[in-house]
Amino acid sequence: MFKHVFLTGPPGVGKTTVVQKACEALMSSGVGVEGFYTEEVREGGRRVGFDVVTVTGERGQLSRIRDLAGSSHGRREHTVGQYVVDLPSFENVALPLFRNVGSAEGGSRKVFVIDEIGKMELFSQPFIRAVRQTLDSSSCTILGTIPIPKGKPLALVEEVRSRRDVKIFTVSKENRNTILQDILSTL
Repeated sequence: MFKHVFLTGPPGVGKTTVVQKACEALMSSGVGVEGFYTEEVREGGRRVGFDVVTVTGERGQLSRIRDLAGSSHGRREHTVGQYVVDLPSFENVALPLFRNVGSAEGGSRKVFVIDEIGKMELFSQPFIRAVRQTLDSSSCTILGTIPIPKGKPLALVEEVRSRRDVKIFTVSKENRNTILQDILSTL
């Protein structure tokens, strides 16, 4: 029996869109949904970074292209490709969500969205700990996304991939419009 569902697939294939559609469907059927997803930020048609956005609409900066990121004031810089990761901003938005996740009132099942467990997010040690705790918690089901394996394996991503209680769906251009029903019935 699968407890958690994770989507994987190449960048830009539509994982976040599928997650958002699943959230809408779950909420309209009365399931409690919490958590966050990652959204592209575009300026003048080009991608300049990513924001972390909670299910309730709170938003914080996750990363920006170096020339837009501003100075890191002597802090150690975390970068992924051309993007500078704003760890304090990410943690301010994402970490409080994990603190509330155990508090499922009335024992109702909650779905907790983690989009995504990727290179940028994994610079945060508290995030890694929170994800592990939530995977093992009995009070919620995770709907998350993980990147496709590329380059050096990411420890937490491989952990998720190898768990027996996780069902992995691979999103492709071909199935992204039809996969939603399978995901919802698994959840």
